[in-house]
Order: sequence, then C-alpha cells, then structure tokens
Amino acid sequence: MKTVVLDGYTLNPGDLSWEGFKSLGEFTCYDRTESKDILPRIKDAEYVITNKTPLTSETISACGNLKYIGVLATGYNVVDVAAASAKEIPVCNIPTYGTTAVAQFAFALLLNICNHVQDHSNAVFDGKWTKAPDFCFWDFPLTELAGKTMGIIGYGRIGQATGKIAQAFGMKVLAYDDYQNQDLVCDSVKYGTLDELLAQSDVISLHCPLFDSTEGIINKGNISKMKDGVILINTSRGPLIVEADLAEALNGGKVRAAGLDVVSTEPIKADNILLKAKNCFITPHIAWAPLESRKRLMNIAVDNLKSFIDGSVVNKVN
Repeated sequence: MKTVVLDGYTLNPGDLSWEGFKSLGEFTCYDRTESKDILPRIKDAEYVITNKTPLTSETISACGNLKYIGVLATGYNVVDVAAASAKEIPVCNIPTYGTTAVAQFAFALLLNICNHVQDHSNAVFDGKWTKAPDFCFWDFPLTELAGKTMGIIGYGRIGQATGKIAQAFGMKVLAYDDYQNQDLVCDSVKYGTLDELLAQSDVISLHCPLFDSTEGIINKGNISKMKDGVILINTSRGPLIVEADLAEALNGGKVRAAGLDVVSTEPIKADNILLKAKNCFITPHIAWAPLESRKRLMNIAVDNLKSFIDGSVVNKVN
C-alpha cells in the first residue's frame, strides 16, 4: 500500500507527526508539489492526500492504481469529484476540525476593527501616550458590539459557533441558510431572507461554502442593500466576494471596514485591489491553523484512510 501526500507543509510545518499515515504502509510526503510533478509523484500510488494541489480528470484517469483521495481540508473543489466518482474512487474530506478556531478568528478580525488593539499598542510604544496631554487617547473610533446585529450567511457548524460568540457579546444574530434548524431560534437568534439580513445587519460574517449560487454573493447590488457603515468579515472563501465591488464600497465609506482571512487568489497577488482599499484588514488564510485544530485535522485524515482500508468509507463527499 502506497500513500502520497502532495502538499503537507501547511498542515505540518514540523510541529505534528506523520506517524499515523506511516503506520499504514509505504508513505511519502512532499511539502509542496508543482503542476508538472503531480502525476510523476502519484502515478503508482493507491492513496493520494492533497490539500490545495489540484487533481484533475486527466490526472485521476492516468493513475491506474488510485483507490482513494483524501483532502486535508473541508473544501474539496481542488479535486475533480466527478472524475473520481466515474472511477469509483471515494473523495474524503475533513468536515469538522476547525469549527471553534474559525469562529474565534472571525471575532479576532471583528475585534481588531472595533478596538484597534495593536494600532493603539504600537502608538504607546512609539511614545504617543508619553507625550499625550490627557490620561488617554484613541486614534480610531471604538465600537461596542452589544445590542448590534450580526448577520451570518451560512449557518452550519462554523456559523453557529460564530453565532454563539456573538450572543455572548450581547449581539443579536440574523442567520441566512437554505437549511433552517428551528430548534436554534430564540430571542437572540432568528432566520431571515438574504435581503433582510443585508438590510438589518451591523456586521455580516460569511460562513457559507463556495458554490455557483454563492460565488460573488457580496457584490455591488447586494452591498447597496446593506446598512451604511456595515462591517464585513470573511473567513470562508475568497470568491464569495467581488473584490472590486468591495474595494469601491470601502473607499466610498458604504462598508466601514472589512476583515478578510481569504481572497480570490491565494497567495494574494501584488495587484489585488483590496491591498489599497481603505479600512481593509487581510490575514493569510490562517483561521484554520491553530495547533489544536491542525492536530484534529491530522487525526481525522488518518482515521478516514484507516476506515477506507477497513472497508468503511467515512466523510465521503461523492
């Protein structure tokens, strides 16, 4: 049995162990794989594990021994799932490893916008407080979240975890999702239409998958329906946002600020329009990456493969 990991570095830059996979047989892990090297590295493998390295129909068809594809993430759009299905190859993802980490990070972005802790700390260390005529100062507007409404687009596991944090801050939650769990509805949590969410929310946080129906959901038309001064948070997928439209809204003040952990092309391109937009805070797709969540991801990935070898497929997406 031969297992190949095509791009293991982001999951395990050296602080985790690959022993779980190694215990299953012959094992090779590459930190990264360029397009030209994908097929040579996996053409004889039975089990292929990828994070963001694409597995196209042509690649899958050319791998005669391939029996299993594991994705080291929740999203699996890097795999041609239809091609895998045609060859009866299961594609298994990791659906639940980062729920709490991503929800926490969504609020890290939001609190950065509301309180500018690092900016004010930098000002203190630069000597501004020492020279201040008063006992305090603030260089940015400070915002209290209690009583405000957070609109959450996509109210699955991560959306719900984010909603719980919002409620702990005294916020009201307005959720939009195709699948509504009425057991979650209470005084502080309601479901609404997308237009209702856009019109009523002080903060909008994106937690929906990237589908044809959600790509570009934050666009000029929908932004025009939002409150003036709305705050936008995205820890989901970059293409949910039409970046030129968001940049225009930030520069014009319609959107007060945006906290983004994802962009349309990653790594971000030097000419990405959001890099020059006002009040736009961007982090390098790290909401998922605390050590604790990466340990869970590793363990689930190993268990997925073990289950397949034992004849029971879990977390299959096709």
